[in-house]
Amino acid sequence: MTLRLFNSLTRRVEDFQPRDPARTTMYVCGPTVYNYVHIGNARGPVVFDVLAALLRRRFGTLAYARNITDVDDKINAAAAEQGVPISAITGRFAEAYREDMAALGVAPPDIEPEATAHIAEIVAMIGRLVESGHAYAAEGHVLFAVASFDGYGKLSRRALEDMLAGARVDVAPYKRDPGDFVLWKPSTGDLPGWDSPWGRGRPGWHIECSAMAAAHLGETIDIHAGGVDLQFPHHENEIAQSECAHGGAPFARFWLHNGMLNFGGAKMSKSLGNIEKVHDLVRKHPPEALRHALMSAHYRQPLDWSDGLVEQSVRTLDRLYGTLRDVDALLAQHEEADGGITAPVDAAIPDAIEAALDDDLNTPQALAELAAIAGNARVLRNAIAQGDASGRGPLQAVAALAASLRAGGRALGLLQQAPSAWFGRGASGDDDARIQALVDERAAAKQARDFARADAIREQLAGEGVLLEDTPQGVRWKRG
Repeated sequence: MTLRLFNSLTRRVEDFQPRDPARTTMYVCGPTVYNYVHIGNARGPVVFDVLAALLRRRFGTLAYARNITDVDDKINAAAAEQGVPISAITGRFAEAYREDMAALGVAPPDIEPEATAHIAEIVAMIGRLVESGHAYAAEGHVLFAVASFDGYGKLSRRALEDMLAGARVDVAPYKRDPGDFVLWKPSTGDLPGWDSPWGRGRPGWHIECSAMAAAHLGETIDIHAGGVDLQFPHHENEIAQSECAHGGAPFARFWLHNGMLNFGGAKMSKSLGNIEKVHDLVRKHPPEALRHALMSAHYRQPLDWSDGLVEQSVRTLDRLYGTLRDVDALLAQHEEADGGITAPVDAAIPDAIEAALDDDLNTPQALAELAAIAGNARVLRNAIAQGDASGRGPLQAVAALAASLRAGGRALGLLQQAPSAWFGRGASGDDDARIQALVDERAAAKQARDFARADAIREQLAGEGVLLEDTPQGVRWKRG
C-alpha cells in the first residue's frame, strides 16, 4: 500500500516516502502553555497521532517532535498577573497539556523540545541570518527582511499586501518593510531575557520552531504539521527563516494542516470566548468519545463541535464495545464444548482500514469500515446464538471478526479497553444520557426484530443495576 498525503505546499495529494528510508521525520506545532487548551487545539494532536502510528507501520522508524512554547508575551502576562516566575505558569500548564492529551489517547511524541532550552540554537540561527543579509538589528530588535527571500508566500499563496492585512502586523518605525517580522526582541528588567549579541532579550515566536526542528530533525524534515490557522504567518515565516539560514535547503517536504473546529456557528478560539477546554471535557464525557468525535470528519475539513456530536460518538462506541462484549460472552459460553475458541490478540489491522488511512488519513472512511466489521460480527454472533449457525467454523469466524474489530480500533486509538471498563465507567449526570441511548437502541432493536441485541442490552443494563419497565408510554428505567 502507498501512503498518499495532501501537501499544502503543492496543493495536491502526493505519494509519501521519507527522504531518508532509515529515519522518517515529523514536526508538529505544540501548545503555548499559559492556560488549558481547548478541544480545537486537540484535533491536530489526535489526527497526527494516528499519522505517527501509520508512519511507524509503513516505514519502521519515526522521529516525531512536538514542541512546547514556554516563553511568550501571554505567558509573561499570566506570570505578572499572578506574581510568579514564568516557569510556574509553564510547568503547570505543560503538565496539564500532557495529561489531557494522554486522556485522549494521544501518545507522547518522541521529542518534546522546549523553547527556553534552545536559546543557544535560536541565537545561532539568528546570527546566521544577520550575517547572510536576511536579517537586521534595529533598536534592540532583530528582524527578518522579507524582501530578501524570493519564496516568501509560497505556502499560503497570498500576495504580500493581503498577508499583511490578515496578519495584523505591527508597523514599527524601526522596520525597513512593514512585513518584516521579529526574530529577537529586547526584555526589560521585569521580563524574562537572555544575553545575546543584540542585547538582553527573548526570541520571537516563529524562530523558536525553526531552531528546535533543525536541532532535533535536521535542516530538511519530511512532514511539518499543524492547524490551518498557523499557515500564515507562522509556517510561512518558518519556511523563510529556515531556508535562508540553511543556504536554501527545503525546510519541509510535506506540509499538513488540519481544519478548525466550529462552535456555535463560529471558529472556536480563545479570543472569541467560545471554547470548550479539554481539561473540562475529559471529566464530563468519556475521553474515548471525544477522540472519536475529533476523527468523525476528514482532518482537512472544518468540524462542527457540539454536545450532540459527542453523544453520537458515545452511542457509536456503545455499539462497538457492545459487539465485542457480546462476542466475548458467546465465545466464553462455548469455551468448554468447542475447545476454547478465543479471539486472537495479535490480529493484523484490516486492509480496508489501512487503505482508508493511506488515502490522506481518511478517518471517516476508516470509522465506516470499523462499523462494517462490527455489523458482520453482530450478524454472525446472533445467528450462532439463535441456532442458525453452529460448529467450530462460525465460532472461529466470529472470533476473527472481533479480533479485526479490535485491531482496526488500534489503528485509530479506539476500542483498546475491555468492554466492561467502557460500560462500567462511573455513574454521573452524563451517564444518564448513555443509559437512555442504550434504552433507545434496545427499542430500535426490538422494532427491527433483533431480539438478541435487545436482550443483550437489557442484560447489560441489569448488570449495571439499571432496571427497565415497559409501560404504555414507553420504557422507563431506574437504578436499582
